[in-house]
Amino acid sequence: MATGADLDVALDIPGIDLPGSFGAADFVAWYDGHPDVPRTWPLTAETVAVLGAGNVALDVTRILATHASALSRTDTPDAVLDQLAASPLRDVHLFARRGPADVRFSAMELRELAEQDDVDMIVDPEELALDEHAERMVAQFSQRRIIVRTMTEWAALDPASRTASRRIHLHLRQRPVRLLGSDAVTGIEMERTASDELGRMVGTGHLLRYEVGAVYRAVGYRSTPVPGMPFDADLGVVPHVEGRVVDAEGAPIPRLYATGWIKRGPVGLIGSTKSDAAQTIGHLVDDLDALEREARDDDPIAHLTHAVDFDGWLRIDAAERSAGADRGRERTKLVEREEMLMHAKQEQMMEAGR
Repeated sequence: MATGADLDVALDIPGIDLPGSFGAADFVAWYDGHPDVPRTWPLTAETVAVLGAGNVALDVTRILATHASALSRTDTPDAVLDQLAASPLRDVHLFARRGPADVRFSAMELRELAEQDDVDMIVDPEELALDEHAERMVAQFSQRRIIVRTMTEWAALDPASRTASRRIHLHLRQRPVRLLGSDAVTGIEMERTASDELGRMVGTGHLLRYEVGAVYRAVGYRSTPVPGMPFDADLGVVPHVEGRVVDAEGAPIPRLYATGWIKRGPVGLIGSTKSDAAQTIGHLVDDLDALEREARDDDPIAHLTHAVDFDGWLRIDAAERSAGADRGRERTKLVEREEMLMHAKQEQMMEAGR
């Protein structure tokens, strides 16, 4: 089982259900061309807010602010490029409730925000002041030093040099209180936060309001259960011991394994999930030697009529590369499930037609 985490963590504040309030999971699925989501997205706001202090918040901010022309050589689906090109966006306000030494951005992805063409980074120098807790974090962790240094460089830029048509405003130590508007999002109210002696973020009572036409929530992912499989609803993961799925009594369920965010929860980068996968597959291989197996003549997966094997995936890959070559790109992503299956099953269809 490698189903990942597909839903947004709920953010329980007034106005969160207003039109114009979006979850990052849905937005990411749209611009990545997931076959089960709509092909359109309401990119109508000139000013938007993104809530979150992790890499998903950076991804959402980057896509919103990036000019479509910068993505024209990538595998971004054509429909997504067309809608990004028509976006009237001018300002993205990225809010993190943590201070500069406690954000969960990776240093590299943060720096990449400023490497976009015709996009300015704006940071208030006053929000970069380090308290005692932040000074300890910066002294102990090199990644946090790099992050603070990057933000400090942005804050020191001459305002006269900011001439881009789009701007990313990075706000620290602010948490959302409510979304404003009656029929749709028209703004957001934030509360300034401060860290206590243990580094926990607490509200100060100081409220600020920003006029925005949309809000994107990137405050966490959560997994959903797979029918017939055990699931820990509190932790949002499949119960397991080093990747071996276990039942309610903690006993391993034969031939059932988990990897990825459905195993570890929605934390960690690709390197973390790679090591998790290696652990799970190591146990699978160990268990394989101990299994009692019987010879059989039939195909054990013949009933999986919609399954795509590796050869089928290679045919999808070839079709995407061919479509991309026509546009001077490495590939153009196929987004419709029927089209992917058509290419994957091409040989079977040809055999059936003979």
